[in-house]
Amino acid sequence: MEITRLSPTVRRGLVVVITGYGKGKTTAALGIAVRACGHNMSVSIIQFMKGDLYAGEWDGVKKMGCQIELIPTGKGFCGIQGNPYPFKEHRSNAQEAIQLAHQKMASGQIDILILDEINNALHLHLVDLEQVLEIIQHKPPLMHLVLTGRDAHPQVIELADTVSEIKEVKHAYRKEIEPQPGIDY
Repeated sequence: MEITRLSPTVRRGLVVVITGYGKGKTTAALGIAVRACGHNMSVSIIQFMKGDLYAGEWDGVKKMGCQIELIPTGKGFCGIQGNPYPFKEHRSNAQEAIQLAHQKMASGQIDILILDEINNALHLHLVDLEQVLEIIQHKPPLMHLVLTGRDAHPQVIELADTVSEIKEVKHAYRKEIEPQPGIDY
């Protein structure tokens, strides 16, 4: 069987938003990274609110041998699950992540920039709406930009080319089942 490879007549970098209260926003973004790997594209993933607890994707992307870099910049989820870090430290880390996003865009070296949990960071005032809108409006024309996290701002949704909302139907956590490796982290 012969496999056909599609190629768009006009290449364009898209803005993709993955939001909602269901599980799987980061996982969907990682799926985009895997797909990009198959096309020999380079991907940079900046995690805004993850970094204090191990997640399998950190080692998983290294084992793939692709041009995917994953940079956890956060100190966990601000204000929940007993997170001990003060708001000021969370905001400082998120501001550093914003600067890193600008550096990655300016480098011209990446095809896809994934800003994981940036929607949450915006909702919690760790980053400002103007900062997120500036990233969207100034992204290179051929670079894809993926923004994940709950509570996507209406203006971010308006500027996006593709928006997916993940809805929770049922979650093991609600049955007091602890997070499981490979599924939850």
